[in-house]
Amino acid sequence: MTSTGSDDGGWLRAMPADGGRDTLLTRAGHRVYAARRLSELVQGRPPGVTGSQWSSASRAGFDFVVCAADTGRPIVAVEIGPVAPAGSAEQRAERLKDAVSGAVGLPVLRIGSPTLRAAEHGRRLVEYVIDARDFAAGGAGVTGAGDEPAQVGFRDILGRLPDGRTGPVNDLGALTRAAAVEAYVAGRLADPIVRGLHVRWADGPAQGWSWVQVRPDACLVERVSVTEHRFSCGIDAARLAEDLATVAVGERLRATEPGDPDLLARATLTAEIAALSRRRNELVGGFAFDHLCVD
Repeated sequence: MTSTGSDDGGWLRAMPADGGRDTLLTRAGHRVYAARRLSELVQGRPPGVTGSQWSSASRAGFDFVVCAADTGRPIVAVEIGPVAPAGSAEQRAERLKDAVSGAVGLPVLRIGSPTLRAAEHGRRLVEYVIDARDFAAGGAGVTGAGDEPAQVGFRDILGRLPDGRTGPVNDLGALTRAAAVEAYVAGRLADPIVRGLHVRWADGPAQGWSWVQVRPDACLVERVSVTEHRFSCGIDAARLAEDLATVAVGERLRATEPGDPDLLARATLTAEIAALSRRRNELVGGFAFDHLCVD
């Protein structure tokens, strides 16, 4: 493998120009590879990283690596899975991997979720992000009349939804919303509406919550975090987090019954939303979901 010759001083390795036999997919000028160790992406120990740190971090891996198809240059490494508990060995390993990635200029996208997994959801997510970035880079969009054109982002492009209605075709949660209506008709939900919120912490990740009301007093709730290190998804990370949380709701909805012990009391959820609203000064753009603070 050869150096990318980028501003990182050439520490990143380029993937094979022909993609090799283990290319997961090729899309919009990108090649995507699965399960790569950091040592496969970095040419030796970078400056500022001790031998012990490098020995540990180099064995750590990413679920996917997206590279430029023409040069093999890594564009972003992607991780999907549960958030490491505070103070855990997993969190320490994650921080070490982030430090090495930062030292060599490797962008990282991390999706934190107790439900979503790389094997089941990773390919669709990576394709989505590639398409969103391609759309944003091309300056594409629908403009309005008048002197001030209204740009329509990738997430808000309208088209035909799975249930036959017209709506945002790039809403990752569309299938969950349709499934919730079916579950309500079948008597498995107390309310067919999938609700949610999204925020971005000033000193942390974007976060999305999504939930459905399984019983009048209990909800199925999912929370997803999206962390962008030296990278942009091409759409608002907070909205992406909420959409992914909705996808996670759909995954759990297939197996959830009214007596599921993992359901959250509706009053508890309302209290947690109210508590989040009181931290609006810690959020980028404040808190726009005060209407959800009242049960």
